[in-house]
Amino acid sequence: MSGPILIFDSGVGGLSVVKALREQMPGAPLAYVCDNAALPYGTKADAWLVQRIVQVCRAAVAASGARVLVVACNTASTLALDALRAQLSVPVVGTVPAIKPAAALSRSGVIGLLATSATVTRPYTDKLIHDFAGHCTVVRVAADGLVDQAERLLAGEPVDDAVLEAGLAPLWRAPTLDTVVLGCTHFPLLRDLLNARAPRPVQWVDSGSAIARRVAQVIDQYSHRSSTKRDESWATDADRFALIRCLPDYGFLPPQRLAVLENAD
Repeated sequence: MSGPILIFDSGVGGLSVVKALREQMPGAPLAYVCDNAALPYGTKADAWLVQRIVQVCRAAVAASGARVLVVACNTASTLALDALRAQLSVPVVGTVPAIKPAAALSRSGVIGLLATSATVTRPYTDKLIHDFAGHCTVVRVAADGLVDQAERLLAGEPVDDAVLEAGLAPLWRAPTLDTVVLGCTHFPLLRDLLNARAPRPVQWVDSGSAIARRVAQVIDQYSHRSSTKRDESWATDADRFALIRCLPDYGFLPPQRLAVLENAD
């Protein structure tokens, strides 16, 4: 089966996974789609989100001719993977918070989960913590405001220091916390800024490399494209400056508008 690896996110956060995919599989054709018209996902109602995610991904798979879909969004993955796998004929690789590796890395047994409100409270997250971090104390922090800061950063706009500080502050109330899970794909884009604001050394853990390894297993082999050829991208709001500015930096053509069929069966 030919076709690109399609990376899906609500915004530009999936570009952190694109970076890992390009490192793991240099030369593999990629495609990118974001539902930025509905950003942010983390504050939306579950039922609405499931329907929306299926609609957008179905349209994007058809437009791109993708051979595999990577749901590079923790919120979407912890909610809609089953629905996507039922609706799509291509393999679907999801993203989950890196609880397991963080628990293994932590020396103190106190780890933070920095994510969106939806991911922090999801039953799927409860199960991950139960299964892989039962011996740890997990400090859950909903930091929805960081999503917009990552979007601003990639648009070349100044970030709001107060928002960054407020998002991180609850972590530092645990004096022995030594490892933080970046449980939203937007957040690795802010890693340097977050690290600079940490009052002590911590390990920042995300899922990018694990996702890339899983995709490599799923597709088994791939056709190389020319290193000078840029990959296609789509967006539900293709006119936003952030996308036009940053996607070429990650090897993509400027985004095309993705037409989403509402209420498709």
